[in-house]
Amino acid sequence: MEMYKLNVNGQPREVTADPATPLLWVLRDELKMTGTKYGCGIGACGACTVHLAGVATRSCVIPVSLVGSRPIATIEAMANDPVGRAVQNVWVSYDVVQCGYCQSGQIMSAVALLKSVAKPTDTNIEESMGGNLCRCGTYVRIREAIKAASQQLK
Repeated sequence: MEMYKLNVNGQPREVTADPATPLLWVLRDELKMTGTKYGCGIGACGACTVHLAGVATRSCVIPVSLVGSRPIATIEAMANDPVGRAVQNVWVSYDVVQCGYCQSGQIMSAVALLKSVAKPTDTNIEESMGGNLCRCGTYVRIREAIKAASQQLK
């Protein structure tokens, strides 16, 4: 076990964990931030997506020992981020959520996309969101919500 100093949602946090512990479990079990979901454990579904230094990252496959001083942003911080707030608002107005399990990861990937491409095309959206799976099949609403958020962020 080792002690790690993390920057989570702009706040310094200290945790003691095995170096191989995935960031997902540090966030959920140690820091009680349960908005980030466990889906597959192999980085294939996107339910565990967080931003690591601004990059959409699958937290289930990155060991806490590799995080270093890079800032971590989770779904819990998105209401305080202008892009995150816009995405969350359109998610509600476009009724994107069905079961909701994958949606925190979907939102985190959508926010990362809009921060890098202000006016994404369908191709941008498909490429960026392709690693986020939705068992309920809300992909059309997700794409439309991302486009609507980009219009709000003019």
